[in-house]
Amino acid sequence: MKKVFAVIILIPLLIGAFTTNASAAYNSWNEVVDEMEEVCNEAYGIYVSGDVSAAKAQVDVAYFSYYEKIGFERTVMAYISGDRAAQVEYQFSFIKKAMTEGQSNSEIKASLDKLVQFLREDANQLDGKEESAAAVFTASLLIIVREGFEAIIIVGAIIAYLIKSGNAQKTGAVYWGSLIALGASVLMAVILNRLSAISGANQEIIEGVTMLIAVAVLFYVSNWMVSKAEAAAWSGYIEGRVEGSITQNSVFSLAFAAFLAVFREGAEVILFYQALLADTQTYFNMIWLGLGIGVVALVVIYVLIRVLSIRLPLKPFFLGTSILLAIMAISFVGSGVKELQEGNVIGVTPLSGISSVDILGIYPTLETLIPQALLILVTIVTFALQIKNWKKAREGA
Repeated sequence: MKKVFAVIILIPLLIGAFTTNASAAYNSWNEVVDEMEEVCNEAYGIYVSGDVSAAKAQVDVAYFSYYEKIGFERTVMAYISGDRAAQVEYQFSFIKKAMTEGQSNSEIKASLDKLVQFLREDANQLDGKEESAAAVFTASLLIIVREGFEAIIIVGAIIAYLIKSGNAQKTGAVYWGSLIALGASVLMAVILNRLSAISGANQEIIEGVTMLIAVAVLFYVSNWMVSKAEAAAWSGYIEGRVEGSITQNSVFSLAFAAFLAVFREGAEVILFYQALLADTQTYFNMIWLGLGIGVVALVVIYVLIRVLSIRLPLKPFFLGTSILLAIMAISFVGSGVKELQEGNVIGVTPLSGISSVDILGIYPTLETLIPQALLILVTIVTFALQIKNWKKAREGA
């Protein structure tokens, strides 16, 4: 308990190192949109002239040099919603795809106008909000709880698993993995800030690759845990080793899963608060109050996971933990592919009738949904095979 509290309480100290943002150069978000609209008009003019590559590059200027770098995206996520930010981000991608396909000038103009409309609506909402202590506090609280929830769920589940399986002495590796991840998050936040000044696409690529690595680790850990959910399988596992021990490789995998969970969210949290601090004019104390209460909420969530998991029977706990990590992996697949799409590494094929659900990593494109569907299928097959193995183990017992 003391260890996880010490790990989480470091977050405010890490965030304190990042208190500036390019948005400070503007008096309002509408001023930002004014410049973005000029860039979009330039992109349209270039497209009409026949230089598709240069037109797409100009659209990237609007995204990387304004929407992302200045903190517009993160401010929208903090004060409006993650789904809205995803909708706007994909509009940038849809425009570039339309340009690549050689759509008519009128169609490209309509797509650019739609983007500006989205941006203007968000700017009006952000500029129109009267800054209040409650609004700043709520935004700060939601950031830390939303971004930290996934990490604390994963770390809590792994710690509970080690304790439940009689390996409490191995939890130190997971705590150290989380602590190292916080330090690495600071370094990554610095790198991402520097990269955004050089090439915003590199930032998206790094975030996307990190998420996909996390997918592989979470999927492995999920399957490893579900393989031990059957009492007979766990007994056989214990019999081949010193009672209550697990292999060094398994400990590393669990610690690495915790590291990636914290690392994946840590840099994001710092960058979100960077944008929030720059956008707030008066109620800075409410930012720290919201952050502090959010950290306490994460500790409470962690404690609940520990308490409830210890009371659960072995099989339901292992199975439930495996399913939880599998769901996290599926969510990370969508988010990781989305980052690579924004970095121009993967194409975008839009699907109508599907809305973004940012918290679950669901986005309206074939490129994000197909990998998720495949991972769901593989997960179901893997779980089915494990259930078959359980039956064989019971029959042979």
